[in-house]
Amino acid sequence: MSYNSFGNLFKFTSYGESHGPAIGCVVDGVPPNITLFENDIQKFLDRRKPGQSKFVTQRKESDRVEILSGVFENKTTGHPIALNIRNEDHRSKDYSEISNKFRPNHADITYHEKYKIRDYRGGGRSSARETAARVAAGAIAFQILKKKLPKLSIKASVIQIGNIKIDKSNFNWAEVDNNPFFCADEKTVAIWEKLLTKLRKNGDSTGAIIEVVASNIPKGIGSPIYKKLDTQIAEGFMSINAVKGIEIGSGFLSASLTGSKNNDEIYPSNKNGYKFKSNNSGGILGGISTGQPIVVKFAVKPTSSILIEKDTIDIFNRKTKIITKGRHDPCVGIRAVPIAEAMMAIIIVDQIMMHEAQIGPIND
Repeated sequence: MSYNSFGNLFKFTSYGESHGPAIGCVVDGVPPNITLFENDIQKFLDRRKPGQSKFVTQRKESDRVEILSGVFENKTTGHPIALNIRNEDHRSKDYSEISNKFRPNHADITYHEKYKIRDYRGGGRSSARETAARVAAGAIAFQILKKKLPKLSIKASVIQIGNIKIDKSNFNWAEVDNNPFFCADEKTVAIWEKLLTKLRKNGDSTGAIIEVVASNIPKGIGSPIYKKLDTQIAEGFMSINAVKGIEIGSGFLSASLTGSKNNDEIYPSNKNGYKFKSNNSGGILGGISTGQPIVVKFAVKPTSSILIEKDTIDIFNRKTKIITKGRHDPCVGIRAVPIAEAMMAIIIVDQIMMHEAQIGPIND
């Protein structure tokens, strides 16, 4: 097993390397007769693609997607859908000087330890370039959700870069696509611009925290005990490159709360049968959705490839120094927003399919 697949009933398998001819994925488990045009996928890829601002890598990729199978006359056939994205702007020579060196805090050393082969071209399979395939698969998930759960909304925003958090009182989802940071607080954008401009000039990088909210999800979605909704969310989000932590609802804060403050009290409701006073659970109890918004936050570490000289070793275990040249994001977490939305869509579609297989149609 090579473990390049994610999902249970709705599943995708990604392929390709950062500097190979192409990347892509095969999506299986898609119901037939779902309307699907290449542009339905392209609009999601365009949000993730590199080179859109000075605050992300300047690698120029159109990320044009091609549907190779599983679609006939713009309708899904129920068979595997192959999606291919050509790599157009890979510069392997940028990495020739570090072909025998391991970048600190990067997957170079662990991949070499496991596979005994060194693909130094932009990280090869470990590169965040792979996430384009996730976004493509997520676009199909969104098409399914549009048909099954038209009221469902999945949105994400960067809420912290470095040690600078947004002001939640200014939070406005409409602002997310109005700035290069996918930030819902327009007043924080200028502060982040100064921070990342300085880091970029210094050849350094920083991390970020992203918040994802899925609203209007039906109650009862999730399959305990080993396929809990939150278990699958944690697995999916932690599989994204550079993610080092995740929390659902009040998350780590709940450890410092008392039960009386952390409990989400329940009241009768004429509209939905019952309602909650708060949402510390993040919309999930016992691995099953409560009907409240699913709230997830995850932390992305600083970009490992930087222009500051650091100590490392080479493949012969000799001490050396390294500077990583090339085109790199000063904050890789910025482009994690469309990736996070895609992964959430994939997970929810998969969980809905598992629910329907055991219980029957969902109650939207």
